[in-house]
Amino acid sequence: MELERGVRFRSLFLLIMGTILAIAATNVLLGVVGLLQETRARPLTVAERTRFAEEDVARRWYAWRADAVFPAEVEYLGLSRVRQSARRVGIAREAPCASVVDAPVATVLRQHGCRTMLRATYVDQTSTFVMTVGVAVLDDEETRVQTGGDLPVDDRVGVRPVAFPGTVTESFGAAQRQRTSWTGAGPYIVFSTAGYADGRTRESVPMEEITHSELWPTAQSIAGHIARGLSAPPEIPRCTQGNVC
Repeated sequence: MELERGVRFRSLFLLIMGTILAIAATNVLLGVVGLLQETRARPLTVAERTRFAEEDVARRWYAWRADAVFPAEVEYLGLSRVRQSARRVGIAREAPCASVVDAPVATVLRQHGCRTMLRATYVDQTSTFVMTVGVAVLDDEETRVQTGGDLPVDDRVGVRPVAFPGTVTESFGAAQRQRTSWTGAGPYIVFSTAGYADGRTRESVPMEEITHSELWPTAQSIAGHIARGLSAPPEIPRCTQGNVC
């Protein structure tokens, strides 16, 4: 009897252990299959492609070199449609948004959580015009659209000029601004302000002269170039692990 009970016990024990091992092996197999499915390259979904593009554009302000955000030279077309080139004089230090814009604009940027402001100053090919471009960084494109809708419609306020001592821009201050503007690009608002290198103030220049001057088209062209660069669609991989799937 004792021997028979011992045999039955061992048989039951082996049956239980066999069942446990079978379940464990099945779980391991399922895990391996799941891992292979997860790590195997597959085409990106539409949502994944959209997210990739948004994230790539949103990190350019800090992922790119400063001279990629603000190129050393920017081509533009003058009023006579002649291709010309503006030269970057200098890049300012990164600054809190509200500290480098006029009060009405600062209030709006502060309300919408503007993260930081990047600025650089350019001169046209003849060193007659001076233009400061400011890139305000928002959380995302939706926030940027909302922010733009709240900005004042006033060409006297915007980003403040950045002058660089010892250069042709050293006389470019708040009083020398002739006009200001902005354009939206992805999560960025690209501001521009322009004036004359000789120090002329806004009050000293007749409106008809400003209207027919190359000053403003040049400033808008430079700001537009920088905005397009920051928001240009990136190359999106076809698959989750590159371009092969």
